[in-house]
Amino acid sequence: MTCLTAFLDSVQKEFTDFVGTISEKTLLPAAELILQAQAQGNRVHITGIGKPSHVANYIASLLSSTGTPTYFLHGTEAVHGSCGQLVAGDVVICISNSGETTEMKATAIAIRKNGCKVIAVTGRPDSWLAVFADVHLFAGVAEEGGPLNRAPRNSIMAETLVLQALSVLLQDKRGLTPREYILRHPGGSLGQLRNHEENA
Repeated sequence: MTCLTAFLDSVQKEFTDFVGTISEKTLLPAAELILQAQAQGNRVHITGIGKPSHVANYIASLLSSTGTPTYFLHGTEAVHGSCGQLVAGDVVICISNSGETTEMKATAIAIRKNGCKVIAVTGRPDSWLAVFADVHLFAGVAEEGGPLNRAPRNSIMAETLVLQALSVLLQDKRGLTPREYILRHPGGSLGQLRNHEENA
């Protein structure tokens, strides 16, 4: 078996196993926390350290485009002034596979001290971040795949997938219409109404 074949087998297994852990029941506490904050005029932010920070940037864009305005919060700059973008009552999604990263701990503590709620996305429900948070979303895998089984691969897939699923639930509860969607996408093919959407 080649290293590539072994990796793809790992991806298939981890993806299949992980999808089975996601449900409306597991996502609803996070969705409700966000919807409650929005109803009170508060905002959503998302942060991560290292590779999860790239996931955070993508999810901020995805959520914003589907009816949940979301701001990227730099994982380390947060404790050097960037917490100034937070307002008491805001919700911050914190992504960390281990849930034990030193920088994320400092950021999460600063977020809480600024009066915000924390949604943790981790691979370990018993981790420091998961326990510290107001809501925890599980994004765990048994192995990363690839040589050395160290570089974040499958865990990044899990973090992305659970947050994509959250975006679907929020979009549905928001009732985003096709016309509202294209206002957020004036360029490209996504910025055009489809035939069956003309009267929506």
